[in-house]
Amino acid sequence: MERAAPLLAASGLDIVVAGKTLVHGLKLSLCEGDTLAILGRNGSGKTTLLHTLAGLRPPSAGSVELCGQPYARLGPRAAAHLRGLLAQTQSDAFPASVLETALIGRHPHLGRWDWESVADERIALAALAAVGLAGLEQRDVQTLSGGERQRLAIATLLTQQPWLYLLDEPLAYLDLNHQIAMLDLAARYARDRDAGFVVILHDVNLALRYCRRALLLFGDGRWKEGPSAEVLNAENLSELYGHELRTLVDGDSSYFIAA
Repeated sequence: MERAAPLLAASGLDIVVAGKTLVHGLKLSLCEGDTLAILGRNGSGKTTLLHTLAGLRPPSAGSVELCGQPYARLGPRAAAHLRGLLAQTQSDAFPASVLETALIGRHPHLGRWDWESVADERIALAALAAVGLAGLEQRDVQTLSGGERQRLAIATLLTQQPWLYLLDEPLAYLDLNHQIAMLDLAARYARDRDAGFVVILHDVNLALRYCRRALLLFGDGRWKEGPSAEVLNAENLSELYGHELRTLVDGDSSYFIAA
């Protein structure tokens, strides 16, 4: 499916928190099939930026558009059809099964008084299988491990079936094999379903391997954005994290290690 406008566009975006400018003049465009990694130190504004891009908080200046429309014009339900957000933490105030929790992702697609259909359940079951939770559908969500709960949150987002996925530290609580599986899944969705991904990551090597583009936030208003192969280099990353990094070349691949 081709769209005239990018999935996500930001222009002249400023983010100011408690009088401190975290992002100034950000220009960003994300199209179908794009994957963008956001990297930066703690407190640099990564989550605040992601929430702004999700339409959950207004920017201090500038604009954000989703598929060519501002959030105010779209409204919450239409926006939820187009973009989904994985929050940094999950809260389960009441007992519910794994399947019931995944089905929450279908709510934007249901009428006010509608119940989930067999088709909705099939979508949720497929999402659970995609993150390795098949067979746990009837487990109480409050009995899951941290990694299982994180994978359920990702499955709930897949059940929502948006075009744009905004993921805040999706690898948190996941062991290595599930980290790679989650990033492989995102790459497959971007390639086969023309989905767009904006992902907050802490592992610069995974960002380089899996994301076509990268956005560096320095926490003082400055930022750098572009193709990962150009933006993710030892000089930029050393400045970003305040610690010297070196490039290690292994055949055709490059990696970053602490000096």
